[in-house]
Amino acid sequence: MRRPSRRPRALLAALALALALPATLTAQHRAEAAAAPSPQAPRLTTSADRLTLTVPRSRTAPGYQLQVTTGQLALTTRRSGSTVLATAPGDTGALRFRTAGTWQHATRVTHWTWRGGTLTLTAATTAPGATVEARLTPAADRYQLDWRVTGAAAPDRLGLAYALNSAGHWYGHGEAETPNGGPGTDQPWPLDSGQVVHPGFGPASYYMVDPFWYTSAATGLRVDTGQVMDVDLNQGGDGLGRFDIDSAAPYKATVFVESTPLDVYRDYIGIVGRPAKSDATYRQYAEPVWNSWAQFYTHVDQAGLLDYARRLHDNGVTGHTLQLDDKWESNYGNMTFDAKAYPDPGAMSREIHGLGFDFGLWVTLWINLDSDQYRYAADHGYLLKDAADTTKPCTVTWWNGTAGIVDLGNPDAKAWYEGRLKSLMSAYGIDGLKFDTRFFDERCAPHAGYKPTDYQRLGAQLADGYDLQGVGIRVHWDPAAHRAGFVTRQEDKGTGWNSLRASVTQNLAISTIGYPFVTTDMIGGSSGEPAPTKEVLVRWAQSASLMPLMYASTSPVETTDPTTGKKVVYDRQTTALYRAAIARHASLAPYLWDQVQQTLKTGDPIMRPLFFDFPHDRAAYTVSDEWMLGPAVLAAPQLTAAPTRPVHLPPGTWYDVAHHKTLKGGRTLPSYATPLGTAPVFVKLNTPQTEKALRALR
Repeated sequence: MRRPSRRPRALLAALALALALPATLTAQHRAEAAAAPSPQAPRLTTSADRLTLTVPRSRTAPGYQLQVTTGQLALTTRRSGSTVLATAPGDTGALRFRTAGTWQHATRVTHWTWRGGTLTLTAATTAPGATVEARLTPAADRYQLDWRVTGAAAPDRLGLAYALNSAGHWYGHGEAETPNGGPGTDQPWPLDSGQVVHPGFGPASYYMVDPFWYTSAATGLRVDTGQVMDVDLNQGGDGLGRFDIDSAAPYKATVFVESTPLDVYRDYIGIVGRPAKSDATYRQYAEPVWNSWAQFYTHVDQAGLLDYARRLHDNGVTGHTLQLDDKWESNYGNMTFDAKAYPDPGAMSREIHGLGFDFGLWVTLWINLDSDQYRYAADHGYLLKDAADTTKPCTVTWWNGTAGIVDLGNPDAKAWYEGRLKSLMSAYGIDGLKFDTRFFDERCAPHAGYKPTDYQRLGAQLADGYDLQGVGIRVHWDPAAHRAGFVTRQEDKGTGWNSLRASVTQNLAISTIGYPFVTTDMIGGSSGEPAPTKEVLVRWAQSASLMPLMYASTSPVETTDPTTGKKVVYDRQTTALYRAAIARHASLAPYLWDQVQQTLKTGDPIMRPLFFDFPHDRAAYTVSDEWMLGPAVLAAPQLTAAPTRPVHLPPGTWYDVAHHKTLKGGRTLPSYATPLGTAPVFVKLNTPQTEKALRALR
């Protein structure tokens, strides 16, 4: 029996589609959409109110669909039939821009073409006479979104907005400004569990940030810009993510679509690069560095520093380095010791070395206006120029006064600065440095031939010539910062429980934007708050012992409360438990060093969220007080004053170090006892690293 012809039905369908699409979607568009792709190539299909890009599944990527709603421009990413990322609904607008102080957004798609693997869109907007032109270029595991505003409008800011819940939970960002005191005392994990309100999010920021976010739905967003951004996630509990750039330049973003969050992270590292080396040595991973800041703040002198070093040494509280932090100079930028506070810096250095420590010094490229070197540097053109008036030096106000900044883009300025630095180090036996403050400020103009983002690279190149003694440097955003392999220390923390918890989630955030060699802020906090209690100090040391590096300051023997000036003497148990934390970290050093070598091969973080290793464990995506340290160690230290804590064990078989027994995973232990001497840690059995982890922790 002959089959009836299907041609009339196909013609009717084509006619219906033609009538439904906007008038500008001509026969040419329909021909472009219908052009036969190769089996693995992205293809475009159309319907009455939608354009759909389909990227087939491949051997290394799960495939996805990108749906473009044409009546009100919106972008929805779907994988395996489910939405995994969607732009903001309603009047917020997916592609938004600010002009004359008012936010506008793209509306109806008026024209499109599909050619050469790129979908090009033109859309009307809520601003009279303005249109949006966008290009969507799909690839196997990501798509590129580039767009701009044309026409009558003169925007000063462009932005993307997403519905946060469309992608599950959100992570990344780095150190986050929050209404609850972040990054000093708050770091939401996931980000959508709190609020992030972060203006001034940019390449010159002192905060460790990168324009990269990823989600529990295994999608990710990278914004490709060298401009300052204004980033809000869940501001006021609105459930939206806004990623705005303070520029009218075309907006460039990459959206990743993968099978797991770790795959998204690896895609990102494939763009920005993985560390080529670690700037810290084996000893610097194995032992803590002791820094004077939280012990003294700026009330430090030669006698006090030596007493600090002797007490640590005499109480068996070991470390590889003793660093003298802020307030050793006669004036900021002079690079000479204050003769009254430090009558014999050479003798001080020799005694510190005799106690078994290397000696380090805090330095900055910021020269205060009252420094005897400021006028010389300004007269020779060694300082960054003011962005508004490049005939004069740029001045910036910081916690120690008003300063100019040495211009690393000027070779003569760099040579002058380094010459003075090396002379100082040679004269006093200084082994390494802690570089502080930023290398650039948005109020300044970059040197001729450079961009603001270049100063992250220039700062990294400068610092790379010195031993940073396990405290690293705060450079970010630029690929050079990722590839340099510096240790990353956090923004100053408070001295309470909230800051301890923030130190954990902040390390997870920094690790998973591409800076894997992390340490918390100084153990016990360092932001001028009352001295940490015994419990906070011990718990912080226990937590840090299960991280890649330990960065210490507050002595577990005695310290001074900066708010009262009174001495705080800790009891013998405090000192003993702190020593035990140092010993545990030292025992982990061979295992940690293996993880460093693995990171150099893969770029994967050492300290990472549980779901990087267990992506199908849904409970893991909201665990904020546990982490994996490499593939075999699960850390779950107590971060509160409670006597017990819940411990989530992902699937698998685990060895409970504290209780010397084997446990089955895939469950949560509701009330794990945590007396002050116990920091819960578990070893995953049957991994290549299990035996080394067990030897370290048993």
